[in-house]
Amino acid sequence: MATTYTISDLAREFDLTTRAMRFYEDMGLLQPQREGPGGRNRIYSARDRTRLKLTLRAKRLGLSLTEAKEIIDTYEGPRDTAPQLKKFLVILEGHKRQIEEQMADLQANLEEIKVHEKESRSLLAKAEKLVTSRKAS
Repeated sequence: MATTYTISDLAREFDLTTRAMRFYEDMGLLQPQREGPGGRNRIYSARDRTRLKLTLRAKRLGLSLTEAKEIIDTYEGPRDTAPQLKKFLVILEGHKRQIEEQMADLQANLEEIKVHEKESRSLLAKAEKLVTSRKAS
């Protein structure tokens, strides 16, 4: 028999709220089976668990849920991961470029702060020296 999970099982395992799980379902990232009266009970498969794990990994890398879905949806099976990997590399390259630009901006900002800090320390030293010399006279 295949392993199945409830919404609470996966929420607990991945430290999520059930609301977040339902949101991922609404986004099409998860597709649980429905059972019980009115289909109220969600039954998640091992495939859903894997998709959730990949979704959370994509989020940690800074990918949007839409991008995560695009990558995950290209997966057809363990024998042909090339389309998924190609899509993943394209998206990663875009994010890497964006982060490198942000890092360059931050580095420039840090350098500017250092210049202003140095100027301010110099001006403060001059001001304190002036106050000290006035008191001495």
